[in-house]
Amino acid sequence: MVLITSVAGLIAMNHVVTSLTLGWQLTMLVLFALTFTWIALAFWGAVCGFVLCALRRDPLSLRRLNREAPSARLLVSRTAIVMPIYAEPPVPTFAGLEATCHSLLNYAIESDDEDAAAPLSDYFEVFILSDTQDAAVAQVEEVHVGALQQRFEGKLAIHYRRRPNNHGRKAGNIAEFCRRWGREYDYMIVLDADSLMSGATLLDMVQRMQRQPTIGLIQTVPIPVGQETLFGRFIQFASALYSPMLAAGQSFWQGDAANYWGHNAIIRTRAFMDHAGLPTLSGKPPLGGDILSHDFVEAALLKRGGWQVILDTTITSAVSRHDPSASASHNSFEAMPSNMLDFAKRDRRWLQGNLQHLRLLGGAGLHSLSRIHFFYGAFAYLSSFVWLALLLCTSVLITVYALSDTPGELLSRNVTFSPFSLGLLSITLVMLLAPKLLGLTLALWQTPHAFGGRPRLISSTFLEVLFAALLAPLMMAWHSLFIVNVLLGRSIDWQTQPRGERSLTWRETWQHTGWMTLSGLVWAGLMLTFSPAAFGWLTPAWLGLMGAAPLVKYSSSGTWGGVLSKRWGLLKTPSICLKPTLLDDFSTLMANGDDHPLDPATQRPFPLLPLPDERHGEMPCQSFHHFDYQALASPDASNTSKEPN
Repeated sequence: MVLITSVAGLIAMNHVVTSLTLGWQLTMLVLFALTFTWIALAFWGAVCGFVLCALRRDPLSLRRLNREAPSARLLVSRTAIVMPIYAEPPVPTFAGLEATCHSLLNYAIESDDEDAAAPLSDYFEVFILSDTQDAAVAQVEEVHVGALQQRFEGKLAIHYRRRPNNHGRKAGNIAEFCRRWGREYDYMIVLDADSLMSGATLLDMVQRMQRQPTIGLIQTVPIPVGQETLFGRFIQFASALYSPMLAAGQSFWQGDAANYWGHNAIIRTRAFMDHAGLPTLSGKPPLGGDILSHDFVEAALLKRGGWQVILDTTITSAVSRHDPSASASHNSFEAMPSNMLDFAKRDRRWLQGNLQHLRLLGGAGLHSLSRIHFFYGAFAYLSSFVWLALLLCTSVLITVYALSDTPGELLSRNVTFSPFSLGLLSITLVMLLAPKLLGLTLALWQTPHAFGGRPRLISSTFLEVLFAALLAPLMMAWHSLFIVNVLLGRSIDWQTQPRGERSLTWRETWQHTGWMTLSGLVWAGLMLTFSPAAFGWLTPAWLGLMGAAPLVKYSSSGTWGGVLSKRWGLLKTPSICLKPTLLDDFSTLMANGDDHPLDPATQRPFPLLPLPDERHGEMPCQSFHHFDYQALASPDASNTSKEPN
């Protein structure tokens, strides 16, 4: 369907540019084909997700979803919950981990030997894996971990390990854990410093891994929560409304060759150790050196090794009108940057890592969908550059013809207002808006109460669509700038991701967006001068750029976010309306958090508990230049034989 749609669009575009010279025709057709195909891919993925969610079908098995109430679980395996951290703010980081652990302890565990509750500590342990290099920051971490260990003493083992260096960054941090303790655990659940996961979700993931021994990794769909700024509330609302549907569509076409997003996922430890050791890319950064977006690559290596990689959208599927308790028990949450600048900085690091993946497209033995993931992840950013090139070529084309003997106004009218151009523009806008409208339709039908009711849901969606339209040109400009920097060989350092609310100053805002505002003014002025028709056609692009500074500044305000959400009741999400117990517990822990927890008896920090005995294992680096197919037996036999004792 993507190919059919793209070919039809390309035929229509060919009629639009038929009056241009051959060079311009080819340029416009290539840029349009790339952009339109990308839009078609998102459109048809959303359609698939909508149908599956409307019919309440599992994207992988197509069976009807029937959620069972949380109950005692039978476990026969050991799981490590690992949280890699790097100079994180201690109170929210450890409050989130504590809330997750409390939620897990709410469930009884049945023993496989007798029909009685077994200690949960027999099956789960927690590892805080610190890469913090600043000694003073590390000392604060140790104080908080010591207090956390004391609060869970006798209930759940919590361990703290800090590396003297951060070689390999997060991937190296987890790899070292695997080499030292991986053989002790059947599975590991990877959390980010801002992750929140309910006990029901954790147990469901473990049970599915037990039932299906061919699965190497299960990725959940984490939804942003806890946002107060206007920008954060818009992104939080959009994620809650669209992500479950879009993820269902992705899971449907990816099958058992899905992707890994680096957190809120469970991994079969032995499979990961055998197949997911990362090599260092040849050459210097930004396209060489350590693999930054390691999660995509680890998923590809697991699939190459014969293991299934699953995007499970059913464990934390959206709450339905028939099962309002589901949202309170099955959760996978995360935080996110609270303003556009921090959001763009995070994208800068992801962009560099995803562009590295282009070097791995020809990797030996990779599944075809893994190669698609590599290209898909890179083109998520390259599409901004292509879109900008298409807009600039259109503008230059009109300006050049206006300055030449050819009547530019006549040409621009032929290009912008011919039946083919108007029809193609209409179809493109419909395809761009369709995922949002389908997500709105689904929520109006199934879960309006989770978004504050139908009138507020419709109003919130309209505002989110408007905000997204204004935001798109900014992200296009930033991504294009980042791509140019990568091509010029400018790398970035791995720094702590900004967390928590942060309102921007005018000075900081103008420093990073002033060039966009000026570019938008110049662009709009040129188009208005040479072609009023093109001026109107390109309004969505130059208008967003012109308003970059005030949009970034005011969207970082918690005041405006509070006005929309608390006073007017807009931008509500299930995490706000249905108040999951996990988030209530996290809020309480945050409110009562102590920056310097001490032992009341001694007024000194609680001592750290010793690390468990190590059981060393190998995690060899994999090669993308050759792959031994003979080393793999049939998937069932291979995977069963790799199960740890």
